[in-house]
Amino acid sequence: MVRFLGLVTRFLGLPAHQYQGKSWISYGLNLALARKGVIVNDKIFKNLTISELQTRGATIQDSLSGIPVYIRGNLFVQKSEITKAQFSKLLKQVTTHISSVSDIFVHDGAIGSTSTSTSTSTLQIDAKVRVISDNPTATCAFHNILFQTPTRAVSHDSCPLTVYVASSISLNVLDAIGLGSEVTDGVIAADADLSSLVLCGKAFCDANGIKKALSALSEPIILSRGGLLLHPKILLSCDRVFLIFLSEDTIKKSLKHMVTDHGGVIMSSTHNASPLFPSTNPKNRFLSKFPASMILSSSDSSGVIPTISKLSHGQAAYHFLAGYKNGTFNPAYGMTSYLCDPLQIAKSLFSKLIDNQIPSFLINVNQGEKQISGMDFVNLVESTQHKNIPPFECKGGDLRRRYNNFLSNKFGKLPQHFSF
Repeated sequence: MVRFLGLVTRFLGLPAHQYQGKSWISYGLNLALARKGVIVNDKIFKNLTISELQTRGATIQDSLSGIPVYIRGNLFVQKSEITKAQFSKLLKQVTTHISSVSDIFVHDGAIGSTSTSTSTSTLQIDAKVRVISDNPTATCAFHNILFQTPTRAVSHDSCPLTVYVASSISLNVLDAIGLGSEVTDGVIAADADLSSLVLCGKAFCDANGIKKALSALSEPIILSRGGLLLHPKILLSCDRVFLIFLSEDTIKKSLKHMVTDHGGVIMSSTHNASPLFPSTNPKNRFLSKFPASMILSSSDSSGVIPTISKLSHGQAAYHFLAGYKNGTFNPAYGMTSYLCDPLQIAKSLFSKLIDNQIPSFLINVNQGEKQISGMDFVNLVESTQHKNIPPFECKGGDLRRRYNNFLSNKFGKLPQHFSF
């Protein structure tokens, strides 16, 4: 076996001398990187701690925001922001660059940390991630973005994501492949078909941009494993957790009452809501709690929709899918990723609400000239726990017809259990 691996190593152009006395894992790792287009020509460091990375030269970098994020694949929300040819050229440039550096750093982790039990086994609902980096500082950043997971879990996963970090690559390559000459700090590019994410320049300093791309890439994986990735706001009140879907205007006026930095929530059929990414925010204690209820906000100044009403599970899925706001519809409140059909998300939500028996409520935040926000909104949410909220009943008008026309034109025939 050693001789075979040595022959494969020489065939791939890897220096055999660096493998003398190394373990089987070292051979396997280098071959795995070679399959990803990265050839190790000198040293490779795997899953170093932050202190170990610092001894290798890692430093603290100021965080950045606004790094351009490009995503391609089978997108439901919009057209791909980068072409297949552009991404392929960029990936080739990046893997060539990483192969040229003397020290390569690998970090394994996971997005999400939820597990669910079946009658025969325990399934992990997450997305495994392998980071291949040219820089110890960039590798440090992923200690705060990914959950820890055994390396073997990444190596044996059926669809792991790969992150390529080329912090020292010339940004001229972006102009050469048509991504623009105005990029000054870096770029984040994701390809769902290749399960790959590329970070160039200082993009590793933009944690929010990285999470946005990883969230998009991981959502189909999590959905296929029985989980549901949602992006609600979280309200903590009286030691209870509320999952809240709001319009953008209401969010801005109620932010101080919400937990907004969780990056996403995974729901399963047998588990509490759990985080997509780790967080040091003490408010995120909600991650170990079961949701008290789900709140959908609507915005209707005509008075047709009541101020607050209780929804059946089928109604909750229907109104979630519509995302109604004063005559316009924003499917799934615009909070699903680029890669999943909102109807599929709504179907999965319906199942999770039933499995976990989570009650749902609809709040109309627009009362004539007055908009409900801030503590007024919080008080309405809290009232769902101690008041007898009446079931949803539309107060006349043709709103039901408008809902049905929009959803049927957008998604075709809806499941029978979805109802207005």
